[in-house]
Amino acid sequence: MNADIHENSTAPTAGPKLRRADGSPVRVVVVDDESTLSDLLSMALRYEGWEVRTASEGRAAIGLIRDFQPDVVVLDVMLPDIDGLQVLKRLRADGQDTPVLFLTAKDALDDRIAGLTAGGDDYVTKPFSLEELVARLRGLIRRSSIVIADSSDPLLRVGDLVLDEESYEVRRDGRLIELTATEFELLRFLMRNPRRVMSKAQILDRVWSYDFGGRSSIVEIYISYLRKKIDAGKSPMIHTVRGAGYMLKTAP
Repeated sequence: MNADIHENSTAPTAGPKLRRADGSPVRVVVVDDESTLSDLLSMALRYEGWEVRTASEGRAAIGLIRDFQPDVVVLDVMLPDIDGLQVLKRLRADGQDTPVLFLTAKDALDDRIAGLTAGGDDYVTKPFSLEELVARLRGLIRRSSIVIADSSDPLLRVGDLVLDEESYEVRRDGRLIELTATEFELLRFLMRNPRRVMSKAQILDRVWSYDFGGRSSIVEIYISYLRKKIDAGKSPMIHTVRGAGYMLKTAP
């Protein structure tokens, strides 16, 4: 068994099939220079019914992602030419907002924070469980525009802030605001609970679907991101309730 997979790791149990809005298979790019691991991941993801492409170097990955337009990317940090953080920075600079899950042997908190602050959406360290990895990817995909909301009214409104769960557009006072998949899900959670104080633990559980190593700092980081985009030049809507959490309410 490959050293990067937990010994008790099993093939993922296929859950409800996720598909793109047009009915075509979900597209995934796996970027890792270890062919055995890359092949194993590809097999597990194809078992989900997804279309998978692979790359073993950073520059090749950038071209592949631009051409293939995946719905999610699994990106190793340590690559032979340019590292995964540089790959992601170049993609984000191009306007690519595809959700990215970092896969790496680095497990220090600073490395996790670096990956997420670079624009990544999740982080898994080696060795890992295939079931956990697939579950994390399914969570990222559900939060993307692939899944059409079942709500009869896709619009969430709090004051002059409007979030469209179908088009995944966010506007404040009519101005379009660009958000990453994780920023969007965080804002949606706050907007579904207006004028309610949401604790960091609640946000971790709902937005990331797991406890990020018990580290609430990632919540603070993403709240900061949202404030810069939502409250920039406007009366603040995102408020810190000291010792309790965060609340979104209509600007005064």
